Amino acid sequence: MAKERNKLVDYLTYLALRLVAMAVHLAGAEASYRVAGWLGNLMYRLDKRHRERAIENLRTSFPNFGEQRLRDIARASMRSMAYLGMDVLLTTRLLRPGSWRRYVEIGNLAKGIRLAIKRETGVVVVSGHFGGWEIFGYTTALAGIDSYALARALDNPYLNEYLLGIRQRRGMRILDKFGAMAQMDGIMRRNMPVGFIADQDAGLRGIFVDFFGRKASTYKAPALTAMRYNAPVVVAYGRRMGEQFKFELGAERIIYPHEWADKDDPLRWITQEYTNALENVIRRAPEQYLWTYRRWKSRPPAQKANPRN
Repeated sequence: MAKERNKLVDYLTYLALRLVAMAVHLAGAEASYRVAGWLGNLMYRLDKRHRERAIENLRTSFPNFGEQRLRDIARASMRSMAYLGMDVLLTTRLLRPGSWRRYVEIGNLAKGIRLAIKRETGVVVVSGHFGGWEIFGYTTALAGIDSYALARALDNPYLNEYLLGIRQRRGMRILDKFGAMAQMDGIMRRNMPVGFIADQDAGLRGIFVDFFGRKASTYKAPALTAMRYNAPVVVAYGRRMGEQFKFELGAERIIYPHEWADKDDPLRWITQEYTNALENVIRRAPEQYLWTYRRWKSRPPAQKANPRN
């Protein structure tokens, strides 16, 4: 049975965030990102558990990198986490119909946009915990592309409602990931894009594919959705350009249904293919990935049975 939450604490936390948001808007983007960078460096220095996890994940993923380089990337990754908070709080103020092009560049996303606009089929959009991942959906909605995205509701209901208001202000609709598949049929039959964050540990029910040379449990839903509705998969990203509120949106890979039509195991093939594309994105800017996350928490049963693996 879940522990009952303290409504007063939840509400005070919400009020604190609103005060921070007010301060960010008054200070402006440049000053706010300087403060966020300082906070990220402070987290790196004081939060030993997450610092060491990030360094270890990097050490295994980039075995040829020197120790100082690994530590520099881990520190920058924790700054990137702090910048993400600024991204969210500044989004509604800076990204507007007449101004968003000052802050966002549309890179090689043209084909993916055309797929979404034509609406000949549904489109499965996958991305990861990289750069300004919150910016991608907001900007595409701002540009007039109606879409849905799956996300886990926050435990704090006041924070959840506030952040949903930000995410959905320009037309993107957020589905709670628990139970979202029941709505998928209607959405995909209307040929709408649906977004997934596709680099989360899926436990033993997930499918294990290679990610930076290790088996990582990955959710099946994106590939199953693509297969069921014969929908292309767009592997998208939002790369932060410098340590500021400026982004490049791009499509690393578009996987078309004919590519998996003759595969013996299309579920595994699609999942591995988009995971490879996400890895390529991260390799170009590893400092923007969430290395503190326990991406390899679950292990394949064969490895659990053999501790030497």
